[in-house]
Amino acid sequence: MRLHGCRVVRIVAQWEDLLPSCTSTRIVGRFSSRMWGILTRTTFKMGMEKTSGLVRPVSATKLAGRFLAHQEGLPSLPVPALQQTCDRYLAVLEPIVETEKLKRTRELVTDFQKAGGMGERLQKSLEKRAQGTENWLSDWWVLCAYLDYRLPVVIHSNPGLLLPRFDFRDKQGQLRHAAKLIAGVLDFKAQVDNETLPVEHMGRRPLCMNQYYQLLSSCRVPGIHRDSVVNHAKGPTASRHMVVAHHNQFFTLDVYNGDGSPLNEDQLLVQLRKICEASPQSSEEPVGILTSQDRNVWGKAYLELIKDPTNKESVEAIQRSIFTLSLDSMSHHALGETDHSGAAQQMLHGGGSHLNSGNRWFDKTLQFILGEDGMFGLNYEHAPAEGPPIVALIDHVEECMKKADMAHSPTSPLPAPRKLHFNITPDIRRHIEEAKLHLNTMVQQLDLKLLVFKHFGKNIPKSFKMSPDAFIQIGLQLAYYRLHQKPCSTYESASLRMFRLGRTDTIRSASTDSSNFAKAFDDPGKKNAEKVALLERAIKAHRAYTEMAIQGQAIDRHLLGLKLQAIEEQVSLPEIFTDPSYAAAMHFKMSTSQVPAKSDCVMCFGPVVEDGYGVCYNPKDKHINLVVSSFSTCQETDTGRMVQGVEAALLDMRTLLESTPKAKL
Repeated sequence: MRLHGCRVVRIVAQWEDLLPSCTSTRIVGRFSSRMWGILTRTTFKMGMEKTSGLVRPVSATKLAGRFLAHQEGLPSLPVPALQQTCDRYLAVLEPIVETEKLKRTRELVTDFQKAGGMGERLQKSLEKRAQGTENWLSDWWVLCAYLDYRLPVVIHSNPGLLLPRFDFRDKQGQLRHAAKLIAGVLDFKAQVDNETLPVEHMGRRPLCMNQYYQLLSSCRVPGIHRDSVVNHAKGPTASRHMVVAHHNQFFTLDVYNGDGSPLNEDQLLVQLRKICEASPQSSEEPVGILTSQDRNVWGKAYLELIKDPTNKESVEAIQRSIFTLSLDSMSHHALGETDHSGAAQQMLHGGGSHLNSGNRWFDKTLQFILGEDGMFGLNYEHAPAEGPPIVALIDHVEECMKKADMAHSPTSPLPAPRKLHFNITPDIRRHIEEAKLHLNTMVQQLDLKLLVFKHFGKNIPKSFKMSPDAFIQIGLQLAYYRLHQKPCSTYESASLRMFRLGRTDTIRSASTDSSNFAKAFDDPGKKNAEKVALLERAIKAHRAYTEMAIQGQAIDRHLLGLKLQAIEEQVSLPEIFTDPSYAAAMHFKMSTSQVPAKSDCVMCFGPVVEDGYGVCYNPKDKHINLVVSSFSTCQETDTGRMVQGVEAALLDMRTLLESTPKAKL
């Protein structure tokens, strides 16, 4: 076993700096989908040894059974009290639902939770389910949030992650960095395989590590009505190869020597050169673009594609691979972008069929992307996992790639990477052409902009003893209110990883307190001291909801569980779930996520509703990376104005705090 010792050490921050990290959501029927978990700074309790104040890696000897032992010690996800959820549900509706509609909703909620009523019956059934499962939510969640979701994973589900651009502009620089990237992933994989991954903690609470063991060697498989996920990390079919995409062609690359050791960087570089030599620019059909289609359409095309034995073998080789790497051609300048926005779009969708969208397999859980112009990042399908494991992996890979070149020389000839062939029938060619048109339309309709907010970062909110995440979230509320003159249902994700197999719940950032602050901010009749007091209350309310959510006491997953329980028992759906207020609550016009990471990266994704925004941000110490997206087909939204609005809101909030004596601490 070869280990570079590239380990990421994270420090436990003060509680006010424990911030929710999220992705966006997607609506499936009336409940939310694609989501991220809270990413907190964590201390690696195992696999490290402290010496003279420094932390150094210790032996990575295989610790078989450690993963299961850790998992079994975690508590189960609780089922919140019915009345508590009902009361909190009404509270979150207050700023976003009209008074008359809310009056009717209160009546429905009262009827739902009455003694002997349907709510009490479903609650008891849910509690019984919780007693008989590891996690009462997790199986339901994967299905309703991901595998039953039928819109394309591109833009609508898969996030893109953009990392700092590398300083090279040629093919050789691209391949040298690709070799380092692969070596870094394999180094991380060794920790997963040996069960030596340091356990993450939130404060003193250990977190569920299950998602780390689902990332590698997994892939989503399309179905006509429901997808599935395969994983080949263990067992007789355990993956020993990765897949490299170059010029819309796919190659398998065995990444282990005969003795089980991973290929070194020199060996990987040799193999990558062979792939590029074997795949000059060609007019071959971009089979990978099929994965960008509507899931039902792709499901039907998939069955047609794998009828051919050669095609089936090629597809299964991609699905079984540890991960994929897309070696892209020059890209973002072709989009007419002079900043990072074009590069972010490459991570999200590849730029369209005329650029790099065919050089992808969007169903793959981990899909690294490295451009010939130094562009670097990934696209990931996140049915198997939320964001924190992805960010931990990318931080680890970046650390490994920073290391000096290691003096390695191939000791023996290696078998050439194998090209994956596809036999394209007229029907498959028609599916490919339809996928091209559909993807190009999606690309044209997405308006996405990246802002590097350089005025301040986490330093300013912290100087006023405010949570940076809460500060930014309230800034988003102010920006939206200024643009639309009303608050909206806003989604932010909180991790449930304190619990076994925990995924996420929703932090509802739009509150009565945030609405009061937004309405008062530009009111000339309000004094600054009053505005500061309203801001402090809004920050406090957001922090309180965040803490409640990570403890498993938020409302959204509980309501979802009650709804799914009714469906499972085949009883009439309670009226609270067909009520217009419930629809309004689940129509997230702002889907937001914070993605704090060691690296200076930024996540991007599309809005979750046609008339909404997708907002993702990475707050650094002295700047904030922020991406906003909306659909150009909607007359109500405007990405450019929203970006300007967020920038202005954050600056105005800082000015308010700095100019108000009471706020100076």
